[in-house]
Amino acid sequence: MAAFSYTAINSSGKTIKGVIEGDSERQVRAQLRGQQLKPLSVSTSAREAKAKIGPKAAKGKADGGAGFGGLFTPKLNTKERALVTRQLASLLQSGLPLDESLNTAAKQALRPAVQSILLSIRSRVLEGHSLAQAFSEHPKSFDTMYRSMVRAGESSGYLGQVLEQLAEYIERNQYTANKLKMAMIYPMVLLTVSVSVVGILMVFVVPDLVEVFQQNERTLPLLTRGLIAVSDLLSNWGWLILLVIAASVVGFQYLLRHPNRRRGWHRFLLRVPMVKDVILLADSSRFAGTLSLLVESGVPLLQALRIATQVLGNNELQNACSDVTRVVQEGGALNKALRQAGWFPPLLVQMTASGEANGTLDKQLKHCATNQERELEMKLTTTMGIFEPAIVVLMGGSIALIMMAILLPIFEMNQMV
Repeated sequence: MAAFSYTAINSSGKTIKGVIEGDSERQVRAQLRGQQLKPLSVSTSAREAKAKIGPKAAKGKADGGAGFGGLFTPKLNTKERALVTRQLASLLQSGLPLDESLNTAAKQALRPAVQSILLSIRSRVLEGHSLAQAFSEHPKSFDTMYRSMVRAGESSGYLGQVLEQLAEYIERNQYTANKLKMAMIYPMVLLTVSVSVVGILMVFVVPDLVEVFQQNERTLPLLTRGLIAVSDLLSNWGWLILLVIAASVVGFQYLLRHPNRRRGWHRFLLRVPMVKDVILLADSSRFAGTLSLLVESGVPLLQALRIATQVLGNNELQNACSDVTRVVQEGGALNKALRQAGWFPPLLVQMTASGEANGTLDKQLKHCATNQERELEMKLTTTMGIFEPAIVVLMGGSIALIMMAILLPIFEMNQMV
């Protein structure tokens, strides 16, 4: 059976859309008529995706996801993936067969795209494919780490428990990512408001006040002349300055597409105070948590290291982790390889050594990931605690300079009277 997307008219004359399973379009139309629906269009999910993305994009997808096809392919977001994983874990642990678990999860999905993906996976399972193989047809929704853990769970016979661990991992990563975003929202809003206020003063307020001083033939104070020059620059060329800034940002992002330039930029970030600490804590906690989950699920260490390398956001750390994998493949100890890399925190190295010595590597890595996440949260709080007052002081100082530049000529005029 395959998943079909349909558009139909119900008894009230309202157009509805949905996803339904069937052996053929003819059978699906018969099912819809049996539900008192008048089908307008019925198509398989795969055909509908191809129609949306076009033949060239579909070919790019088949070649490994190149082109623009990936932009329009239905996929699960992080929240949906965590929810589906949690639902499947609960249903499987309650004794429900895999195909029925997938069908139940599809019925509970709110978005048609999620229903389509789950029913497509169920169809593959009914055809005799493993769940990991079915997931591999949706790489945008289920990445390599996810599929490797599912494959390990299927091999060991503990798929339900593995999916539960996966759900907890996804939810924990989502929580950490949301923490990072929330920590940045207030400083960015404060910085934007500060720049906007100063810009409005310089472009709209200062020119009107300065006209009064320019009618006087006396030489204006240096600070006032500087304020007038900056105000004229922003009033006459402000649009060009914004254009140059936007072009610089776009050009910088284009330059970072080159692997060597991107690696150089990431290496530079690892030398910037405070930024370095946040990057190392975020990536090391993600690395330790992923490696712990994979090892606990029964994935071989070398394969687990290769997968955990992909979750690192910094290219310099990715290359260091690749070196670690090579050393382990040659027979070296993981803790020694991490120490030789030079980037990983001492806590991660020490707990890895302890885990290798007593056979509890997965537990030690999990404790390390939890500790690093807690330390990351404290570091973000401290960094933002420094950054926010700095922005306030900068804004206050800018406004104070503007006021001084305006008031100095007034004081001089009063002294002349």
